[in-house]
Amino acid sequence: MHLLVPFAAALSAAGRRSLRELALPQLAALLPMLAPAGRDDGDEWSLSPPHERALARAWGWRGADGRLPFAAQAAACAGLAPGDLAWGRLTPVHLHLGTEQVSLLDPQALQLDDAQSAVLYDALAPLFTSEGFVMHRTGTLDWLVAHDSLRELATASLDRVIGRHIERWLPGTPAARLLRRVQNEAQMLLYAHPLNDEREARELPRVSSLWLSGCGLHQPAQPAPGLVVDERLRGPALAEDWTAWAAAWRALDAQALPALRAAAEAGDDAALTLCGERNALTLRVGPRSAWRRWFGPRRGDVATLLETL
Repeated sequence: MHLLVPFAAALSAAGRRSLRELALPQLAALLPMLAPAGRDDGDEWSLSPPHERALARAWGWRGADGRLPFAAQAAACAGLAPGDLAWGRLTPVHLHLGTEQVSLLDPQALQLDDAQSAVLYDALAPLFTSEGFVMHRTGTLDWLVAHDSLRELATASLDRVIGRHIERWLPGTPAARLLRRVQNEAQMLLYAHPLNDEREARELPRVSSLWLSGCGLHQPAQPAPGLVVDERLRGPALAEDWTAWAAAWRALDAQALPALRAAAEAGDDAALTLCGERNALTLRVGPRSAWRRWFGPRRGDVATLLETL
């Protein structure tokens, strides 16, 4: 059993306050049974967040920052033959124009239904296919695109960009020039599309752009037996709703961790990977002495551990 928890910690002052006030009894009881099995140190400015890097390691992938082929994996899961094509994921998004910055709204907040997604996809696809891109719509918010220019293109995960100023996250390499041009044409088309006028009349956000992520060539995902990714902390963390985030952490502690604790108490193979905005830490069932060497006498202090992420 291997539980991977994205957004287990926060960097903001409000998030840290919520963390210090958070009681997680199951995690506190579990930690002394575990020993460190690996740590991935980074920073909050990497294109690939720690939980995506952890998942890539579990699947046996290789790839530089921002070049983990989640789109090619999605193509394979959708029954497409990834072959030797370089894939990327295009997500319909709303860009909010502030007085000093352009930020990206969580795509879930668009409330885009599948029929609307299909209308916009049919309008935009010719812009890409006319430039030699291959396109497939595999979900309401999941459009896949393939082109050789995506082979070495590093892109920022949506989980890095939601709610933030997008400028620093835009790819600036020569390989991105064609894509930027097509995206600019797509933005102009979206600006004038009647569907967006209808959405605005209904007080829904306009679909104003597309975000590209997860580019690269397909790499087979090696089996990761027992791996479970629990994403219930993601939405509240990205929305910076720390009250909801704390409630989600308490629910995760009560619902997901008892089975892992039982496995650890039985001496079974059990692992926990906790991911923050900078770092990830993997812990496995092991001798308590290893835990003391790693974390010292306050090995049950959950907040102190999570703040290192």
